[in-house]
Amino acid sequence: MVSMVSPAPDVAAGGDGVRVTLAELIGLRVEASRLRIARRGRILATRHGGHLSRFRGRGMEFDEARLYQPGDDPRNMDWRVTARAGQPHVKCFREERERPVWLLVDQGPTMRFASRVAFKSVVAARAAALLGWSVTEGGDRLGGLVFDEAHHLEQRPVARTRGLLPVLKGLATLPERGGCGGFTGLSAAAEHLTHRVRPGSLVFLLSDFADLAAEDAWVGQLAAASELVLIQVVDPLERQAPPPGRYPVSDGRRVGWLDTRSGASRRVYAERFAAREARLVELTRRWPAHLVRLSTAEPVGPALARGLAAGRAR
Repeated sequence: MVSMVSPAPDVAAGGDGVRVTLAELIGLRVEASRLRIARRGRILATRHGGHLSRFRGRGMEFDEARLYQPGDDPRNMDWRVTARAGQPHVKCFREERERPVWLLVDQGPTMRFASRVAFKSVVAARAAALLGWSVTEGGDRLGGLVFDEAHHLEQRPVARTRGLLPVLKGLATLPERGGCGGFTGLSAAAEHLTHRVRPGSLVFLLSDFADLAAEDAWVGQLAAASELVLIQVVDPLERQAPPPGRYPVSDGRRVGWLDTRSGASRRVYAERFAAREARLVELTRRWPAHLVRLSTAEPVGPALARGLAAGRAR
């Protein structure tokens, strides 16, 4: 939507930095193999898959031996423990189950901005594709909600590429889609998502969080029942105003001016971004949510891998 300069092509990603193509997002499959989506949180889904659940039953992973109870399957007898304890014991197993994963990807007006390399919307789309491929290759079910102010695409979590490919198509063609209205901002989209996400899910929110409010209830609703990862996309120019001067700003049709000649205006500029950052950090501290930051000036894959690794270390 708005660019201080025409973004230089992201050679590594193969795009022009302004929009993404389906071929580009599909091509990120190889790079996604470098990511490791940590297996954390409560796994409460009901289908078999790659994660250990709290449910006990006939599964892949031995959990413990306990005293035999009437009705237990004799085939699960643990004869070694029985002989050692002098009382009949049976083996218990923890089943491996799939985890539903959601990608909420903001492509709204504030995301269509850059001063270098790639729009924030493009960085978010590439990060979502990398996460999607990693999740799919790991055997989890993937779904997504991609939105801007005029359109949205919603895909419930399903296995393999049946969940991923519609999300990738939505990221590449959202402005051209019809039929489904958009959302006024991230808060509205996230509130919509709270009614779709089942407990035990893993939810990635990719946005600049420009309209985040400290009282947004959806953060707590999602974090209380699922594992929540907030991925913030920022352009370096947002953090601090450029040196004193008048700078042209364009959305491709109209041209405006950013005037930073006043010291007071530069302070207000920086304070507004700092207030947004403070709200985001405060929410992640209040609720058990992880925070990963990406920049439009850096390659997406390595930055995302570092952010996820830092979250695992914490």
